[in-house]
Amino acid sequence: MKLTRRAPAQHGETIVALIDVVFFLLIFFMLIGRMDATAPFDVIPPVAASGSDMPAGGATLSIAADGALALDGAGVERAVLEAALSERLAGDPALRLRVNAHRDAELRHVLPLVGAAEAMGFRDVVLVVTPAPAP
Repeated sequence: MKLTRRAPAQHGETIVALIDVVFFLLIFFMLIGRMDATAPFDVIPPVAASGSDMPAGGATLSIAADGALALDGAGVERAVLEAALSERLAGDPALRLRVNAHRDAELRHVLPLVGAAEAMGFRDVVLVVTPAPAP
């Protein structure tokens, strides 16, 4: 009597390993990605002489070396900026404003905006700077 074996059943490729790779990539890019809004122009903050770590959260106002403005990564004009900041502040009275000014920006572009933010009612206005190099 001759016995024949059945052909083994063909199992399709499992995608479990592919799903694992996708999740690892997702986590990797979430960890290295920047969650803050970036300005549409290059901003190099000044170097700090002293200070502490910058608190997280809030709205980010970027000021270019030539005085161009951006709010949370979108270019904006001064008149529109004040209206947008007032609207956000009305929605969240504890909102923090981070001012990210280029190191070559003139004070005439920065100080009036900080004063206007304080006049609007911002309690915290944080100036973004680069940490001083370790000695």
